[in-house]
Amino acid sequence: MIAFQILTFLLLAYLGWAVVYQLFYAFAGHFFKTEKGNTDKKFRHFAVLIPAYREDAVVVETVKAALRQNYPNELYEVVPIADQLWTSTIKKMKQLGVQSLEVSFEESTKSKSINAALAHLGDDFDAVVVLDADNHMRPDFLLRMNEAMGKGFQALQGCRAAKNTDSSMSVLDGVSEAVNNHLLCSGHRAVGLSARLAGSGMAFDYQIFKNVMASVDALGGFDKELELKLTQMGVTIGYAPEAIVLDEKVNNTNSYSRQRGRWLAAQYRYGRRFAGAAAKALLTKGQVDFFNKTLQMALPPRLVLPGVLAFGTVVSALFGQDVSLVWLALLVGNLTSFALAIPRSHWNADFFKALLQLPKTFAATLKALTLMPLASKQFLHTPHGTAYGQATA
Repeated sequence: MIAFQILTFLLLAYLGWAVVYQLFYAFAGHFFKTEKGNTDKKFRHFAVLIPAYREDAVVVETVKAALRQNYPNELYEVVPIADQLWTSTIKKMKQLGVQSLEVSFEESTKSKSINAALAHLGDDFDAVVVLDADNHMRPDFLLRMNEAMGKGFQALQGCRAAKNTDSSMSVLDGVSEAVNNHLLCSGHRAVGLSARLAGSGMAFDYQIFKNVMASVDALGGFDKELELKLTQMGVTIGYAPEAIVLDEKVNNTNSYSRQRGRWLAAQYRYGRRFAGAAAKALLTKGQVDFFNKTLQMALPPRLVLPGVLAFGTVVSALFGQDVSLVWLALLVGNLTSFALAIPRSHWNADFFKALLQLPKTFAATLKALTLMPLASKQFLHTPHGTAYGQATA
């Protein structure tokens, strides 16, 4: 009985910390303003990297969108990194005036593709943007990133928004992205801490990015390793909400589970790897930003937390346990943080309809947890393009 009480206390302590952490940044996010500072007048030379592993269905349209920037044409170069793309896909991009960099690896990863591109391009750039093969930059994306970098930021996360809402799953995935933007970008920047890196829609000082990426060889979730190493160096990651990139959202539970399994495996792996160094840096150098990143990596999956709290509330109430009110308070606090973090624009009929799919999404998230061991050993690719038709060879 005592052992059970101790385990319950430890579980409630962990879940309670997660609830307070999320609730704090949900409030803080409403006080975020555009990054302060006067921007310089420099137009930076951008390399726009688009790693594309078997992404024939979407990459050509991504390249077309990348070429429609309201930015001097001579000051940005679009670089698709073709890993196992069809010859016809590469030919289509060449017809657009874009030369693909073809790569081949025994085991493909995003970090390997990016490092190959950086080695190929040399050093004739001021900044680099990283996109996913399904991302569409808004026409002013580079201009907005250039302005933010002119305020002194060497690393920036743009605002990722849903490109598609063709299913309840994609609607929920889009809402999840918006919540991440609020909590992990706006909320963190409001209190002076670094924004998250989302893996795409990111911009960096070219030389800093190249130097850090040389030591990154992540099987998955290279962005987690990257943000930990940058904050360890003392680099603050800014947030540019006006720099919008449209990201294709998953439209089925299988893709959702594979994607989240890959993300969670990377999150916990790098959180554990850097925890000791972050604690030491906090105590000896006062590096709160770096330490906070390891805390962020230790958070439970956002969609699992309310489900566990609801289950704990019901079970403890049925068995008349004294802690039932604690479970209930944590559940209310967690739901309040979601209410604060979801933008008004997402409170619509599609969202309320999609809420009916939450039990299925909760189950898919639990499945993602079971895929973590596999994701630690091999890259779990999430296919794109199902919402827009498959490419043909």
